[in-house]
Amino acid sequence: MRDSAVVFDFDGVLANSEPLHLRAYQEILSALGISVDRDEYYARYLGFDDTGAFKAIAAARRQAWTEEEIAALVAKKTVVFDEMLESVDVLYPRAAECVVRLARDLPLGIASGALRHEIVAILRRGGLEEYFRFVVAAGDTPAGKPAPDPYRLAARLHGLPPSRCVAIEDSRWGIESAKSAGLRCVGITQTYAAPELGNADAVIASLDDFTRELIEGL
Repeated sequence: MRDSAVVFDFDGVLANSEPLHLRAYQEILSALGISVDRDEYYARYLGFDDTGAFKAIAAARRQAWTEEEIAALVAKKTVVFDEMLESVDVLYPRAAECVVRLARDLPLGIASGALRHEIVAILRRGGLEEYFRFVVAAGDTPAGKPAPDPYRLAARLHGLPPSRCVAIEDSRWGIESAKSAGLRCVGITQTYAAPELGNADAVIASLDDFTRELIEGL
């Protein structure tokens, strides 16, 4: 795909932050007598933003949380996550090299279900903020992933039709979001195995494999 642009997912693609998100959810939920283990989180909730995840957990546990109560849970989880983030470098080892390499030839953006300040803090710590034209974060669109809204907005911000943009995602929720928005999508096996990324146009094992040649060949 020549004259292309790239849209990165964030958690699970550039940042190995999902374990921290899980720990933060567990800390908040345990105070309510609710237990969510790793397998359940990765199978059912990982692809949502915080609001969507708490709504899904409420449905699974038959909790009648109001919008206000969910907003309060999101706020508490944000505080816990931010505290954890201060002491941990979560960028994947090959993330910086991949971003710098692709930015030489292609415009880059981010479409994520994470909160904007979380994304920006991690990018700044890694010296990568300048390489991205924009960040689409939680709350920037009417619906989050797996809805197509984040990637539709990302394509508009790139100033290109969705068909000229390539996403890279680590989960089926993200792939569904990108594909339903009309983007090509590369799956990366940093969170789930290749068979669970079956709707991707290509599947790679490392950010080293996410190259301009791969993108232009889609």
